[in-house]
Amino acid sequence: MDLALFDFDHTLTTRDTYAGFLREIATPEQLARAKWNVAPWLLAYRMNLISAEAIRARVTRIGFAGRRLAEVQEAGARYAQQVLPELIRPEMREQLDWHLARGDTVVVVSGSLDVYLQPWCASLGLGLICNRLEHHDGVCSGHYADGDCGARKLVRIRSQYDVTRYRRVHAYGDSREDRPMLALAHERWYRGRLVS
Repeated sequence: MDLALFDFDHTLTTRDTYAGFLREIATPEQLARAKWNVAPWLLAYRMNLISAEAIRARVTRIGFAGRRLAEVQEAGARYAQQVLPELIRPEMREQLDWHLARGDTVVVVSGSLDVYLQPWCASLGLGLICNRLEHHDGVCSGHYADGDCGARKLVRIRSQYDVTRYRRVHAYGDSREDRPMLALAHERWYRGRLVS
């Protein structure tokens, strides 16, 4: 049996799902605040002055601090059912289905959120390593429960899977955060191309 590791945003999907989910769930006040508080950070990210991890932390604080977890989970379940299927790249869905048909262990490894990735992955029988929202007494803190997964994908993979048990490891990614995960694999796919 092989292990297949898939990044989610821009690898399995045609666009960033985290930003889309935030737009779906944000209140008008949060959207207005984000325009002023996040726009400079987004520009700095696009200029490679700050990391994806830094921008995610800021956006997560603004979007989720003080929100009821149940409300966020309900929105995540709707997003997983109604929006995500339309964003999956057909060629990547074929690749994912190919691994499932072979009986491989298939895992989504993402810096995106559990509230919508968990129901989507569960519906397909996929494993999941991703960011989880921290909450106390049913209220989101605006932080991640175990720190940001994005830059720690390899550490999380190794902590949850004994890669030596698998005949081969396949990895699919598209960003700098995926490079350590790709280096772990026998077969590496970067932005849809097999690389050596």
